[in-house]
Amino acid sequence: MDPSLDTWDFSPLISLWIHRFYIYWGFAFGISLWICFQIVIRKQGFATILAEAVTCLGLPVAIINLKEYDPDDHLVEEVTSKSVCAFLVATYTDGRPTESAEWFCKWLEEASIDFRFGQTYLKGMRYAVFGLGNSAYASHFNKIGKNVDKWLWMLGAHRVMTRGEGDCNVVKSKHGSIEGDFRAWKTKFISRLRALSKGEKKSCGGNCKKGRCKSSQHGSEEMEPGSPAQDGLHQRDTEEEEPFASTSEEESSIEDHQSLSSVVDVEDLGKIMNHVKKEKREKEQQEEKTSLFRNTVKNEASERRAMITPALREALTKQGYQLIGSHSGVKLCRWTKSMLRGRGGCYKHTFYGIESHRCMETTPSLACANKCVFCWRHHTNPVGTEWRWKMDQPEMILKEAIENHQSMIKQFKGVPGVKEERFEEGMTVKHCALSLVGEPIMYPEINRFLKLLHECKISSFLVTNAQFPVEIKNLKPVTQLYVSVDASTKDSLKKIDRPLFKDFWQRFLDSLKALAAKQQRTVYRLTLVKAWNVDELQAYAELVSLGSPDFIEVKGVTYCGESSASSLTMANVPWHEEVVRFVHELVDLIPNYEIACEHEHSNCLLIAHKKFKIDREWWTWINYNRFQELIQEYEDSGGSKTFSAEDYMAKTPHWALFGASERGFDPKDTRYQRKNKSKDISGC
Repeated sequence: MDPSLDTWDFSPLISLWIHRFYIYWGFAFGISLWICFQIVIRKQGFATILAEAVTCLGLPVAIINLKEYDPDDHLVEEVTSKSVCAFLVATYTDGRPTESAEWFCKWLEEASIDFRFGQTYLKGMRYAVFGLGNSAYASHFNKIGKNVDKWLWMLGAHRVMTRGEGDCNVVKSKHGSIEGDFRAWKTKFISRLRALSKGEKKSCGGNCKKGRCKSSQHGSEEMEPGSPAQDGLHQRDTEEEEPFASTSEEESSIEDHQSLSSVVDVEDLGKIMNHVKKEKREKEQQEEKTSLFRNTVKNEASERRAMITPALREALTKQGYQLIGSHSGVKLCRWTKSMLRGRGGCYKHTFYGIESHRCMETTPSLACANKCVFCWRHHTNPVGTEWRWKMDQPEMILKEAIENHQSMIKQFKGVPGVKEERFEEGMTVKHCALSLVGEPIMYPEINRFLKLLHECKISSFLVTNAQFPVEIKNLKPVTQLYVSVDASTKDSLKKIDRPLFKDFWQRFLDSLKALAAKQQRTVYRLTLVKAWNVDELQAYAELVSLGSPDFIEVKGVTYCGESSASSLTMANVPWHEEVVRFVHELVDLIPNYEIACEHEHSNCLLIAHKKFKIDREWWTWINYNRFQELIQEYEDSGGSKTFSAEDYMAKTPHWALFGASERGFDPKDTRYQRKNKSKDISGC
């Protein structure tokens, strides 16, 4: 044996072998970072190349880093401009956007599913998208490009040409490399720009739906049948006509019958429809019997079910809810985001002095006893007249609600425009709006939940739909208690709220009577639905005398988009001038009240009892610190030491008053400052 072998140390090699998987992982991670870095670098280079090509057409062009692009301020400006916005976006690790595009993508995604923006928010804006990715990561290849394209389209923007997809994977790249993919897309984009600059419309691909366009001639851009460009054009045509199309069972059945023959005689159409309806009725009856049997067995064999089913969880999660336990949820209000950026607070900030960036919107019960026609959740939440589900403890609900709320606030760290001091303040919840969705008062432990809120020095704003009078009577003091008064007659209430209780009208009246006995601040919330409930002034006045609320909020209904659950349209949304006129007429019928505040952006006005007008000055705001002292004294005395609404009121600032030039905008916020510069704050 060679004695020199004894002097050799193999331990480093052995160590490398033992830890080889970590080395492989590090190597793979390094390659991934390199690929992503190359994509980002190429994206910047592609933007420059595209800009130079556009300049050659004699058109003005600007390259903007999405990190420096504020969608709140600038995106809607593209609607009225004649520009064409070309978005070059890369897909980063795990299908995420690059850091520079992170906020833009987040804003766009939330806006696309927020009914307040609607399907016409960006109508008039023209855009094109080129995505950069690597098909080696098939599960999220060009995910960001696809999403940006989809979100812009959902907001009503017009896609001027098919989305381009660059592929770093040279094996699968359609043009041999990502550079080749970009050149091919750029050529088509420049050709399209040239056509647009000449005022030409894009040539039809010959595949228009419903036979409205008979042309089979291709324009200057010759495309082979089945080509990606032509497929994209046909897809856009379909999308333009039916943005949210869905196929019903009846349509499917008709298609089955029509497949037997390409032509259906008009006389046979009635027979086909009758046959379809008969089949559907038989199917529904069979399913109803099966469902009834299954439910009977399940109820007998199992304990109470969770309120949030897997399907419901999926639907609510898509809407941006952070679900808690089996029946609760929390969501970040858009006004919270707005105030974090110094862009103004909600109407509660104007009326009552809430700090919107410190307000948590939540509910301990997603279930409701009504199916209101203007429900902004499109009835995705469960309904019921009593609590019949598993119940979570209030301590857990509050703890997770605050944690989820803080987690959503943290996502705004570093976002352009977010004020550092407001971000820090936003991490501490000061107010809780129990108005997210559902009926919070249905939760059996609502009083314990409220007590926990107050122990955390969090004010409580609870909204109820006036169907649970006993629960209202038994409710412990809250900072402010709301009752939704959506109509003033039995018929209109049934038509608008569509309550589940058979004795809904008596419950409604009893709820208002129970409200009158409350000593803390009480509010009627009136939602005006044009052509439904705006002509019942005298009946509304009688209801005011029944419940004697401290305040009456009158708000125009917000259109939530098309829904099979509601027949409302934009025609049912009153103009702000119409809301103001209604309020003036109502105040004339209730002598103890006057108009106090206005928040024009929310199409909302506040009527207040004259007891809140002291020495000709309004005191509608809330002294939150004083309320916490009073509620503590109430708890320490075992409920014997009560207090009234006047004990914790605060003076209302001039800018919040009805008739002030600010129209409900806080002068400290940038939204008002911007509007004030243009001498127009009416159309915000």
